[in-house]
Amino acid sequence: MKGIERRGLVQARAGVKVDTRSDSGKRYVEGYAAVFYDPNDPEGTEFELWPGFRERIMPGAFDRALKEDDIRCLFNHDSGAVLGRNRSKTLELWVDSIGLGYRCWLAETTWGNNTFISIERGDISGSSFGFELRSEESERIVRGTDVVTRELLDVSVYDVSPVTYPAYLGTDVTILKRSLEARAAETLKLKKEIPALLAARRARRMRMLDLA
Repeated sequence: MKGIERRGLVQARAGVKVDTRSDSGKRYVEGYAAVFYDPNDPEGTEFELWPGFRERIMPGAFDRALKEDDIRCLFNHDSGAVLGRNRSKTLELWVDSIGLGYRCWLAETTWGNNTFISIERGDISGSSFGFELRSEESERIVRGTDVVTRELLDVSVYDVSPVTYPAYLGTDVTILKRSLEARAAETLKLKKEIPALLAARRARRMRMLDLA
């Protein structure tokens, strides 16, 4: 799929909170932007995008992103509300057994102040991240009897965000569904064409042998 996708976590998984360093007085927001699939907790780490289609974020999916990507912390994925950035060392990112965690140091700005207050009051408790597949090999589609599962293996991360509404975004899911349906249709078409292609190849070989 081409283009940025976004996924969200509710408070129970995101663990979004704000605090202030006692030694420096610096304020920060931290939490988890994504959690890895855990076979011991499939209901909490495997997400249904639409009936019969699930998605998992696999361990290792963010390893390359942490080494290479220029990642922002935004409020509600708004590029005009930048809270921090990893390359300016105002955003810290890490990967552990749970998933992709972040800590963003909040500046004395309108967005920084509003974010701190809203999370402290409990008005905002969700978290999310924006990503894009690096290539077709960045995902694995596992087709079961009743369920199709998409496993994310290697993604580019654009941003992590404290968000008001952390649910999977309908627009992104609709585009993804259309993309996968188109890919499945193309695969089916190729499967139907393969016997004819092989027969044509055999016929060419036979003609070449006859000419020889």
